[in-house]
Amino acid sequence: MIADRPLPGMALMIGFCVLAPLGDSLAKILGDSVPLGHLLLVRFALQAAILVPLALATRISLRLTPRVLRLTVLRTLLHIVGIAAMFASLRFLPLADAIAIAFVMPFLMLLLGRFVLGEQVGPYRLMACVVGFVGTLLVIRPNYAEVGTPALLPLVVAVAFSLFMLVTRHVAKAADPIALQAVSGLLATPILAAALLVGWNLDIPDLRIVATTSTETLLLVAVGVLGTLAHLLMTWSLRLAPAATLAPMQYLEIPFATVIGWMIFRDLPDAMASAGIALTVGAGLYVIHREQIAARRARAAESA
Repeated sequence: MIADRPLPGMALMIGFCVLAPLGDSLAKILGDSVPLGHLLLVRFALQAAILVPLALATRISLRLTPRVLRLTVLRTLLHIVGIAAMFASLRFLPLADAIAIAFVMPFLMLLLGRFVLGEQVGPYRLMACVVGFVGTLLVIRPNYAEVGTPALLPLVVAVAFSLFMLVTRHVAKAADPIALQAVSGLLATPILAAALLVGWNLDIPDLRIVATTSTETLLLVAVGVLGTLAHLLMTWSLRLAPAATLAPMQYLEIPFATVIGWMIFRDLPDAMASAGIALTVGAGLYVIHREQIAARRARAAESA
């Protein structure tokens, strides 16, 4: 049973929290020399190259129903937008700041659940959303003063991945997660290849393929492998431990990103950004706590 092995599940989630910002840091290194479209194409092509054989080896079917396939196309487009916005933001922002701003996503998910899915959201969680947004603004403010509108790109990440998770809710029970990611890689690769072809003809700098050095090629491969592996670790962690146990642990990604950012780029959040990160993390953990209480009450009401 999933709840019977929480420690391995937590260990896998910690692995995700390390690998995800590490992959982002490599994308940041490549940001000045490799066009964004080139980076995205390699990222998703490697996702397909890794997960399709894995699905076949484990006898996981890649066939999806027409409804799930349509939603998977939408999910893939949102995934592309989210990763593109994150990689683009890393050209301008410190790693920890970009990830901290993107962690406004839990609050957006809560509001989407309230206004799109009609879920009940109490006043305490709404207040936590306000606090979380204030924390996000504190992280954005010094970065916006320094680099301008690119400081808002992590908000695009948050919106894209909030919608991505919303769509995922509708397909998660109908398809294996590995199959979903494998098919997503298969869909994203020709989409990005077509975009690069258009970009090449229109001479759009970020939508073209360039010759890379051996070091850049290795880093590109590492970005694809780390991104795919990080997602698999998260998926597998949710099979071993309850989501309520793992959700607070996702915030470990921010301190890991801070350490990685300092080790590689010597970047540290300033005082205002640090205060904003603390507010965002605190509000996010409070939202998760209230969600757990609401879930326990719902289960108690069902069993009564």
